[in-house]
Amino acid sequence: MFDIDRWIEVWVAITRNKTRSLLTCFGVFWGILMLVLLLGSGAGLSNGIMSNLKGFASNTIFVFTGRTSEPYKGFNKGRYWNMRNRDAAAVGEQVKGIEFVSPLIAGERRDKNVVFRQHTGSYNVKGVYPNYFMMDGQNLYYGRLINEIDVQEKRKVCVIGTRVNEALFRNEDPCGNYIRVNGLYYQVVGVTNSIATGININGRTSESVFIPFSTLQQTLNQGDVIHLMCVEIKPEFPVQRVADDVAAVLKAQNEIAPDDPQAVEIVNLASQFATISMLFTGIDILVWLVGMGTLLAGIIGVSNIMMVTIRERTREIGVRRALGAKPFNIISQVMSESLLLTSLAGLTGLSLGVFVLDVVDRILTAQPESQNGSTFFEHPSVSIETALAATAVLLFSGLLAGLIPAWRAMKIKAIDAIREE
Repeated sequence: MFDIDRWIEVWVAITRNKTRSLLTCFGVFWGILMLVLLLGSGAGLSNGIMSNLKGFASNTIFVFTGRTSEPYKGFNKGRYWNMRNRDAAAVGEQVKGIEFVSPLIAGERRDKNVVFRQHTGSYNVKGVYPNYFMMDGQNLYYGRLINEIDVQEKRKVCVIGTRVNEALFRNEDPCGNYIRVNGLYYQVVGVTNSIATGININGRTSESVFIPFSTLQQTLNQGDVIHLMCVEIKPEFPVQRVADDVAAVLKAQNEIAPDDPQAVEIVNLASQFATISMLFTGIDILVWLVGMGTLLAGIIGVSNIMMVTIRERTREIGVRRALGAKPFNIISQVMSESLLLTSLAGLTGLSLGVFVLDVVDRILTAQPESQNGSTFFEHPSVSIETALAATAVLLFSGLLAGLIPAWRAMKIKAIDAIREE
């Protein structure tokens, strides 16, 4: 049962020397405060970076060409080659585990290459299939995205990014208007921006003009050349294995040595996501080590002060033993004082840390978004699981801090304590 008299006695013992108790508590307070702030900051950094990647299919690879590093079938080493439409079709048909294949070509970004009346700007030009927008999730503001009919009929339509719309149309609905892109006119059918602002394929989506793949390919007059191939892989298939199969098909299609390591270059986005995840796991471990080290220093301070307190209260403990106090009573008394000191300081630090993180979060939320909509620090906070774990560590540390002083107090003999001056 809860003994109110006992806890009043513990409180009186702690407040007997207020200055010493406050200074002792500060170490624990500072340790738990730093732990909470570091954990919250790590979470804010993780939230910010992952929000910039959210919306893009993580099981995606990007394929582009390089120079051959080995001679093969009469071709010299160092040959540069191009992917073509037949390569995209072969990859989609022959490689198992592929969800979407979207070839991409890039138009020239000239100075002031996009024009609407008196408004001009320099922006990226991309020729894409509708599948591209399945990989790179979009926030559609006006109109629609490019569809299959646009590609089949080689329509002269385009979808523009939000920054393009801001510069040319002052953020109004531009659908139905014609803009001049690299000297040719296209009808605007939509305004969009990528959800994943941290991933840019040939430039930011907000600063791009999207044109049907077939239309731009014909406009550039480069035949059926593909500049980049985006491949989304089904979740149940290993990304690296499918990437190897894609490379093998492309090499077979273009007379390239099967073991040539440079001719087909692949960026595995899944491995990049895994690396980022491992990075934040390492940051969390480091934060816990630093925070626990700081907290341990405070706990040692509490233990030292309790040792001093036991020395000062030797006669008191002797009298208790002479009056029949059992060893458990002495141990529980000392450990209760240590636990109360640690809990008061630690819970105060924990509460202040959570309050500071909440204030910072409110300030960040109130700030206007950056021009490209991306941020690297967002919603710093600690989860309820983390708070409970910190509380458990705190209570255990409080008991641990009082263990050695309590053991020493139990060893005091009543006759020796009463005799001591």
